[in-house]
Amino acid sequence: MAAFTAHSRVLGGVCCHQQQQLAAPRVSICAHRHATTQYVPQAALQQASSRQGVLSVQLPSLKPSRRSAVVAHAAAAYPFKKKDARLVLEDGSVWHGTAFGATGTEVGEVVFNTSITGYQEIMTDPSYKGQFVCFTHPHIGNVGINDDDEESEKCHLGAIIVRDVSIVVSNYRSVMSLDEYCKKHNVLGLCNLDTRALTKVLRETGCLNGVICTDASKTDEELVAMTKNWTIVGKDLLSVVSCKEPYEWKDPTGEEWEFNEGAKTAAGGKAFKVVAYDFGIKHNILRRLASYGCSITVVPADYPADKVLALNPDGVFFSNGPGDPSAAPYAVDNARAILGKKPVFGICMGHQILGQAFGGKTFKLKFGHHGGNHPIRYNPTGRVEISAQNHNFAVDPDTLPEGVEVTHINLNDGTCAGMLYPAKKAMTIQYHPEASPGPHDADICFEQFVDMMKAEVSAPVAA
Repeated sequence: MAAFTAHSRVLGGVCCHQQQQLAAPRVSICAHRHATTQYVPQAALQQASSRQGVLSVQLPSLKPSRRSAVVAHAAAAYPFKKKDARLVLEDGSVWHGTAFGATGTEVGEVVFNTSITGYQEIMTDPSYKGQFVCFTHPHIGNVGINDDDEESEKCHLGAIIVRDVSIVVSNYRSVMSLDEYCKKHNVLGLCNLDTRALTKVLRETGCLNGVICTDASKTDEELVAMTKNWTIVGKDLLSVVSCKEPYEWKDPTGEEWEFNEGAKTAAGGKAFKVVAYDFGIKHNILRRLASYGCSITVVPADYPADKVLALNPDGVFFSNGPGDPSAAPYAVDNARAILGKKPVFGICMGHQILGQAFGGKTFKLKFGHHGGNHPIRYNPTGRVEISAQNHNFAVDPDTLPEGVEVTHINLNDGTCAGMLYPAKKAMTIQYHPEASPGPHDADICFEQFVDMMKAEVSAPVAA
């Protein structure tokens, strides 16, 4: 066995090595302590290991004073930002984390989202107005932010909560990091906390109000009081996120992103005129409608029904949006005035608004549906779709009048996920069919809406 050298001496904290031929496995061990040299007797230290013949060597422990100095020095060189922010929930629990993005104090409803990709689309989805999004996927921010994936003109949610924010951004389209983006849009970020544990709390307890705070001067008790004095129920958020004036949408799905080659010809060469109510509409919903041959006029959430009908559209679209549908009775009244006169299609908030216009009621789900992996069954054929969803309220099917067919069922909890009301020329789904982010399974809904408008145009005029 080859001989080896292991004779070290420490003088003033600097090691000087001297070579000495020793027969293995004899080892001379130097314990580093201050400016003196200490040689530990081999007989006292050398113990044969019971596994793999490895030597087990025990060094003397440092004195408490020396240990404290070493720890203090290591802590001073800690390369990562320390936990400097809190999430305080209405149940009194306090979750410590590290702040990124904007600073300050913000209150909102905490929900979890199970999507693995598409954090930029989620952040710019107006449906998240008034909410903090806890991402169950642990690593967020690795592809940065780009100019093409915005679903609206700004970021609407109150804050994002993640396990780990990527310190490396790697994507050819990226123009800034997630941290820079949150600063730009004044969005609070909280990382380095256990998002799995937080998700379990929300699953068991239901959605909870929370406060994210970077101000150390505010007490936990003050922040808990803030959560108890705030609610999203009964709050009209549609008028907050909606456009203020009507406008024309002309932009179809980009050619490189078009996943349905038949979409552009589905309208048979005729541009169907659609009026879209903006309850918080996403850009890619409008792009999909345009790809299916629709000419779209977008109107504010409170745009009167008579003005919509005066535009003589081939169909009316009711978009997604945030909050409680019961807090926007004007939207229900407008939908009720349009039903039966024109083919209508409602998604997400539009589904809930039309459900109330049909005569049904809505209720708040325990923790809502937020993510890109929710299974839906289409009852007429049994087809199963994987869908992208974002909503906290649902239509109660037991309150719907005769003639309304529940066409889609959420296979996770059995809630109503789609309706058809032939007598009123109406169809709805309780999810986002445009796949931004999410799968493409539900894109067929746009085709079905176009088919409704085709049938209406080709129907014989009553004498």
